[in-house]
Amino acid sequence: MRYPMTAIVTMVAFLIFAGPVHLMAQHARYRLIDVGTLGGPNSSIGFESSPLNSLSDDGVFSACSETTTPDPNYPNFSPLILGGSYGLPQPDPLIIHAFQRKDGTLTDLGALPGVNSSCVSHISGNGWIAGQSENGAIDPITGWPEAQAVLWKNGQVVNLGALGGNESFSIAVNNRGQVVGLAENATPDPFGLGFGQQARAFLWERGRMRDLGTLGGPDAFAIDINDRGQIMGVSFINSIPDPTTGVPTLDGFLWDNGKMIDIPDPLGGTQISPYYLSERGQVVGNANLAGDNFEQARHPFLWEKRKFTDLGTFGGSTGDAYKINDAGQIVGDASFADTTYHAALWQNGSISDLGTIGTDLCSVAQDINSRGQAVGWSGVCDYSVIPRAFLWDKTGPAVDLNTLISSASGIYVFFASNINDRGEIAAAGLLPSGDTHAVLLVPCGTDDAGLEDDGSSNAVAPSSRSNALFSQPLSKAALRPIHRSLFSHYRNLLTQQPK
Repeated sequence: MRYPMTAIVTMVAFLIFAGPVHLMAQHARYRLIDVGTLGGPNSSIGFESSPLNSLSDDGVFSACSETTTPDPNYPNFSPLILGGSYGLPQPDPLIIHAFQRKDGTLTDLGALPGVNSSCVSHISGNGWIAGQSENGAIDPITGWPEAQAVLWKNGQVVNLGALGGNESFSIAVNNRGQVVGLAENATPDPFGLGFGQQARAFLWERGRMRDLGTLGGPDAFAIDINDRGQIMGVSFINSIPDPTTGVPTLDGFLWDNGKMIDIPDPLGGTQISPYYLSERGQVVGNANLAGDNFEQARHPFLWEKRKFTDLGTFGGSTGDAYKINDAGQIVGDASFADTTYHAALWQNGSISDLGTIGTDLCSVAQDINSRGQAVGWSGVCDYSVIPRAFLWDKTGPAVDLNTLISSASGIYVFFASNINDRGEIAAAGLLPSGDTHAVLLVPCGTDDAGLEDDGSSNAVAPSSRSNALFSQPLSKAALRPIHRSLFSHYRNLLTQQPK
């Protein structure tokens, strides 16, 4: 299956038609902008590269797209972290490039010299873009194309290098142009965070990459950085494999003023998965319970000023905290005793159920802005059917974003990843052809004025999208949101065998 960069979704039935849509007056309508592609059939926001942000505060959109250039390494596996895949990267016959949309103009950000793929991981509030690019070399350990951390600034791609090893990945960048991520050194590594070499958390600034060290074990990687220069990530605390997980205990860390502060798991497990770092130094994520069965026993947490708070669930045993805004509002998901899970909002010591759309059983909130608007997806719990993107704010229940946009383009918005403080939303849309495009939703008032879709070259006859679901099932591997341990994501990614 080719999705979204590597699979074409075969549609058996297009949309389920429903009755008239009664919109709530307080919700803005949205103009859908099909961001388009760089010539290939698909473009994509990233779903799993937390703390992925595709949209800057001033509306610059960054994502990845297929080009028309054949990939000379196909079908060899590429370790490039593709921002658009729900599952792990797969071989792709076309070169992929990072791009940005700014002031209505789509710009190919390019890659390192040669015929190489690139993709973005994160855009800062002021438009710095971090990502990775193949460099034209083959990793002598894996036999795969090498990837290097890069930064795009002023239209140029900067190779951030590594720490003596072959590969590196940039994961986040702040408004000061400081980049953090994972880089290999030359020391052999048995635990899989690197491609056979130790993986270390790095800070890159002013042309220099710095190894941030570890909490005592061989490996670490940095996940997020705020504008104060505080860095959050994970690190092994020793070299003793846990009998359950097969790897050493993995703690979170906050790096501040040159010191790495340990964030241990106090819930009985041996793995912390932090997802986001606020400007106030608050860390949110999830932590395993005793037994380290991530799929069945993990709780969302807030860590602040060396205090760990279990945020709790709706009575079930699983939950995830993905984002926190400056007001201290946290969004994610939490389960019930029957194992279904809903998008959740934690604030002032309490948890609120953001609900689902229609009769959907499960939902997840992915992002929240400073105005308290949250976005995410709602659908079936096992990811077997394409979900629908939602918007939630304090005025009422979650709303299917497809009911707030024009249907002229025929694009079905199934996943919303980011919402900036202007209320603009970065999302993924499915075309009638089965291709996927990155889309931008721009608020335009509470009536139909300005709703005409932009870039609707794929337009079809308008159709109702209320309660719309494509009936063609997708495999769990192809349609899996960031409902997993961040550590497991990177470990699985970095230990994937060539195909």
